[in-house]
Amino acid sequence: MIRRTFDLAIAGTLGTLAALFTLPAAAQTFPAKPITLIVPFAAGSATDQLARALGQSITAETKQPVVVDNRAGAGGMIAEQASARSAPDGYSVLITTNTTHAAAEHLYKKMPYDPVKDFQPITGLGKGGQVLVVKADAPYKTVADLLAKARKEPGKLSFGSGSSSSRVAGEMFKQLSNTDILHVPYKSNPLAVTDLLGGQIDMMITDTATGLPQIKGGKLRALGVSTAKRIELLPEVPTIDEAGVKGYDMGYWFAAYVPAGTPPAVVAHLHTLLVNGTKSPAAVSFFRDTGVAAWTTTPEELAKFQASETQKWGKVIKAAGIEPE
Repeated sequence: MIRRTFDLAIAGTLGTLAALFTLPAAAQTFPAKPITLIVPFAAGSATDQLARALGQSITAETKQPVVVDNRAGAGGMIAEQASARSAPDGYSVLITTNTTHAAAEHLYKKMPYDPVKDFQPITGLGKGGQVLVVKADAPYKTVADLLAKARKEPGKLSFGSGSSSSRVAGEMFKQLSNTDILHVPYKSNPLAVTDLLGGQIDMMITDTATGLPQIKGGKLRALGVSTAKRIELLPEVPTIDEAGVKGYDMGYWFAAYVPAGTPPAVVAHLHTLLVNGTKSPAAVSFFRDTGVAAWTTTPEELAKFQASETQKWGKVIKAAGIEPE
């Protein structure tokens, strides 16, 4: 009996070793060269900040450099196409949001990528809320003030957006408040904030990572937060629902993907690196300073979540009356 148990143990060990040696050479040595994190938004955006924090962690763990490649524009489609066409070897990782992987197919008639067929999910990374902001010296002290102006002069006020989360948040605000506010598109939220500070637009609903520094610096005034509950970093700011736009609730999420066909062993290794990355000092600092909550998943869980979110965003976009471009 002891001999049989020993033989089975040896056989199991040899089987495991054999499986390891049959893995592609690239998977056994991964990563053996620098990794590129493709980001669909400009430097300074929330997604960019998170990608850079994760990159620091990956470099510390693997001793390999990590390059953050910002490819802003076209609603994230430039980055998505580049990522989908990258070699499926794990050296090109997409750090993105619901903008490209849940909302885009409902916002555009034609896309140069398929958010499901062209990508292999790795893990969720974080979930966050948004904040409605105006210039600090604007005459609007509350959401009610803003709505009064919008109703008095339909079509005169404008809101900017640099992501689908920001765009849909603004359109939902219009729909639920029954107001006419002009939409002005931007390549990324930081660019929209720049024009908001310059007076070119009147308001926007932006991610907390982009808005908080300007709010804390006294350059922007926060009128309401987009989530169902108040944000811990802005406890004095009411939710948009509390402020009078009943039923308002809109958040966003970050996740990581690689091109379809990436070897499972490489996907597993990247999953470990990225999950560990969300616990790194740089990422913890990002989450703490932006009000974003860390959120990780298995690849299978992310695929299921993405499918449910795609349906959810489709309903929201349709209800907001946004026609595909």
